[in-house]
Amino acid sequence: MSPAVTSSKGLISEFLEWFGDLGIFFWQVVRAAVTPPFEFRELFRQLDEIGSKSLPLVALAGAATGVVLSLEARYSLTRFGAKSLLPAAIVFSVIHETGPIITGLVVSGRAGAGIGAELASMKVTEQIDAIEASAVNPYRLLAATRILACILMMPLLTLAGDACGLVMGWVAQALVEPLSLHQFINSGFKGASFNDFLPPTFKTAVFGLIIGLIACFQGMRTRGGAAGVGRAATSSVVLSSLFVILADVVLVKLILIFFP
Repeated sequence: MSPAVTSSKGLISEFLEWFGDLGIFFWQVVRAAVTPPFEFRELFRQLDEIGSKSLPLVALAGAATGVVLSLEARYSLTRFGAKSLLPAAIVFSVIHETGPIITGLVVSGRAGAGIGAELASMKVTEQIDAIEASAVNPYRLLAATRILACILMMPLLTLAGDACGLVMGWVAQALVEPLSLHQFINSGFKGASFNDFLPPTFKTAVFGLIIGLIACFQGMRTRGGAAGVGRAATSSVVLSSLFVILADVVLVKLILIFFP
């Protein structure tokens, strides 16, 4: 058997083993999360850490996205004589796809790296072992609270990013051609329904599950001292970003099927 075939089989085996370990880890977290006592204090701390401290970066990314979409859409729609559709194009682009995926990638970069590095550091310094020796379930205290915080905060951060994108899209439009915010909102949301906006916003809860789960998993299985902490932080960002993008593809298709 050639070395290339052996190497590819080894990679597939490692990939399947990683997925199996991730599934076992997820089951342990779920079982710990539904078993009292509940760690509400740590959950509230993580809500602040993941939500409040990610808000400025999400708002800035959303604002930049709104400006870019306004500039590009104006140029394209003007060429085809459809400039009147610009507010609707910005609103639907931001809320349907751009806002959720940008928020997911920003949070995976900031919160994913932070969770992975924090838990990896606790693992290599044996703090997680000490927590377990104190009769405290580390899956409940460390993993479940962070995963739940990611799930709860992602839709809220998405709404904040969408709002900043729409406001800055209007500003970019108004600087070129006078247009009130009231007119922009009325034109943009004309003919829209809740089915257009709720599913894309709440699909980010799945992004939060992916980010929190992978970051906690990579952090809590770290080996190798300081180098392991760096690898855990890097792999948390890379893998969570990759799976957020893949999940977005699947969720968009499901939304189009169930919310046509």
